Order: sequence, then C-alpha cells, then structure tokens
Amino acid sequence: MENPSLVVMVGGTSSRMKTSLQSFVIKSENPSNLVHKSLIPVGAVPKPFLYYLVRKAFSAGYSKLYLITGKENQAFQELESKGIFPEGMQICYAVQPIPKGRTKPLGTADALQECMEQFPELKEQMFTVCNGDNLYSEGALRDLRTHRDSPNALISYASSGLKFNAERVAKFAVMTISEHNFLKEIVEKPDLQNLSQYRDVSGELRVSMNIFSFSGEMIYPFLKSCPLDKARNEKELTKAVSNMIRAHPKSMLCMPRSEHIPDLTDAWDIPSFKKLL
Repeated sequence: MENPSLVVMVGGTSSRMKTSLQSFVIKSENPSNLVHKSLIPVGAVPKPFLYYLVRKAFSAGYSKLYLITGKENQAFQELESKGIFPEGMQICYAVQPIPKGRTKPLGTADALQECMEQFPELKEQMFTVCNGDNLYSEGALRDLRTHRDSPNALISYASSGLKFNAERVAKFAVMTISEHNFLKEIVEKPDLQNLSQYRDVSGELRVSMNIFSFSGEMIYPFLKSCPLDKARNEKELTKAVSNMIRAHPKSMLCMPRSEHIPDLTDAWDIPSFKKLL
C-alpha cells in the first residue's frame, strides 16, 4: 500500500508548556523557537524535538512531510537550511489560521482540514497524521504503511507499556475495540473516575496517542462537519473519527503496540530526552 506522506501537527506551545517554561531554564539559539514545542532543543547534542521524529519517519519510509503550523512559521522553514530534515524528503507547509474573534486555532480536526484543503492531493491519498510533540517509534510509523484491507488505521497503545500514571493517561484518548480489532469507540480526555470502564477483557486500557492512517477521501467530510467540543471549544480529530466510524463501521483498524512513547507535554519532560542521539 502506497503511503509515503506524513502529516505532523506542530502548532504553538500549549498553556501547560508555557507555564512550566517560566520555571524551567533551557538553552536555545533562538528563544522565539520556544513558542513551538516541536522546536525545543533536546538530546545529548541538542536538536529540535522535531528532528528526532522526522528522522524516524524517514527511516520508516515516509518521503513527503506536511507540517501544519501557525501563521508565524519562519522558524520551521529555517530548519531546512540547518540540515534538520533528511536529504531527499519533500517538505510542505500548511498554515492553520486563527479565526477572527478567537485567540487560538480551532483544534486538530480543523488543522487537518486546512492541510487537506491547501494540499488537495491528500483528499485522494492514504496518509499518516500524528502529533509533533510525541516521539513515535519507527515501528509504529512503519506499521501504518503496511498493507491492510481497512481504509483507515490507528495505533492502539497498551497503557501498561506507556509507563504513564492514570492521571496522565486520562489526558489522552481511550478506546473500545471489537474482537476483530476494529475501533468501536474513542473518547478524548475521559473522566479519571471512569477510566476502568474502558478496560478490555485482559484488563488493559487501549490508548490513542493521536497517530492515524487515513483514507483522505473518507475522513475529509467528517473533518468539515466536525462540531465544536462544548468544553474545549475546539474541533477535535477524535470527534471526527468517532463520527466516521459511526457512519462507516469497521473502517478503522486498531494496530496494537506496547511501548513507551516519549511525550513532550511540559518543560519537566525535557530531561527525559537527554540521552537521545
């Protein structure tokens, strides 16, 4: 199955990151880079977080990278001249605007919709999409390029392998999966007290870390029609996925993995990346 394109959402720093950076000192050639989590330098010889993710993606066979940024994306474009991106990888930039009357973009479903409208070829392709602040493994990225009969897929992580406590797991999305490994339900940021109801027969929580492979033709209408979440006032990708599988059951295959995913949620996560090479 041809799936050489990776879409990475690299918007601005979350409020949690901004707050924690105030009490966490890090060195940067350009302090303005710190408005983007994926540009924060990490590793034994510090490089932007995005460098490590893109390197894994290139090794997994992705040759075209779409970065969804905010309007001010000069810092990302400067990475090309610094040799951050692998030679031979095509880089495209999609801009997610902030609508009039808002202080933040409209969320992850809107980000992907904007990308697909700015690059219409994605509406006719299979592609992978993921966050820019999680360091997914080469294996997970490659899994989503392997042949499958389902038009869409996601990586379903065993919570025990993620090595996060319950409070942190509840900040992601959990899911219920059919006996044939199709997604039945996905819930963004579930209530902590309700987590146990999503455990499978083995007692495991299955967690989405926002890494999907989509049929552009199938997901696009659900991005366009995605409603605003009442609590967060954003259009969330998980809601678009929920609506899609409701309309097209057995269209989203869940690929199980059990491994830790380094997650750059706030500044206190930065030391955990110090051994990266």
